[in-house]
Amino acid sequence: MNQIPSAVQVDEEAALAARAAWLHFAGGKTQGEVAELLGVQSTKAHRLIARARSEGLIRVFVEGPIAGCIELEERLKAMHGLAHCEVVPNIDEGALPLRTLGMAGARYIRSLIESERHSMIGFGHGRTLAAAIDLMASVDGKATKFVSLLGGLTQRFAASPFDVIHKLAERTGAEAYVMPVPFFANTEKDRRVLEAQYGVSDVIAMAKKAELYIAGIGEVTRASFIASAGMLDEDDVDEVMKSGAAAEILGQFFAADGTHLPNSVSDRALAPRIADLRAHDIVGLAGGTTKTQAIHAILSSGLLSGLITDEATARRLANTKPGQPPGKKNGKSAPG
Repeated sequence: MNQIPSAVQVDEEAALAARAAWLHFAGGKTQGEVAELLGVQSTKAHRLIARARSEGLIRVFVEGPIAGCIELEERLKAMHGLAHCEVVPNIDEGALPLRTLGMAGARYIRSLIESERHSMIGFGHGRTLAAAIDLMASVDGKATKFVSLLGGLTQRFAASPFDVIHKLAERTGAEAYVMPVPFFANTEKDRRVLEAQYGVSDVIAMAKKAELYIAGIGEVTRASFIASAGMLDEDDVDEVMKSGAAAEILGQFFAADGTHLPNSVSDRALAPRIADLRAHDIVGLAGGTTKTQAIHAILSSGLLSGLITDEATARRLANTKPGQPPGKKNGKSAPG
């Protein structure tokens, strides 16, 4: 079983200590409130704050990169009505900063498991979520069950290398339920037949009962995950692109302004229906230059209750007005 390097664990713990210190000393939060916001036990929050004080992290980190990240978190919360937002400093570059996002996602998922607040958590799949599970240290997750929200096979019934449920089961020892069907069926009728199969219908019922969904966010291009991984063929991609779709989350497509775009492709998705998505808390894990417009579209849709992203992406999002494509200059800054 893979373990993340000890140096990475130390760095992650130091960043968490700095975040706890900022919330306590600069944000005026009590230790109990810090524990709630970070998703850790009160005793751990106390230890983190004590560590920050004893090691001088308060000056080094709280007045530096972490403070800037927390300011961005508050801006994005205010702009999009988020209950949770976590922005982390970039530790790698490129169009898709997988190491940065993976480490942030790993810490968040681990904290969810350790808190034992959720008996059932639903997961999407994709490169970013897979990176998070790869970087997550082993943890006892037997108090939590995990369920796949999406079919994990390509249209040719090949397994996706970015399906996270099996990896979660390995890391946690928890019960984990897979969706052993394609992400997209060949027809809507095929989707209904597959959903009615014994075992598949049980997993779908469990997914509806999950208290929290964690999902990646995809752009809609021929280079996107759902296209490159063989989940959709070229004709399907052309259809959703012609509809004006800019973003995809859990098999549903959205325009740049956040408008939901029903289409025959999402009708074939072995995935939650749009009503199910609106009825659940959804935390998105996504970032990178190629995905900024897609993330903005999903934020504008109002579906997300939480977002975990990298600092560079957060700055682009925070400087974008609702309904305006990311990257264009605003006349004034977003509300803080």
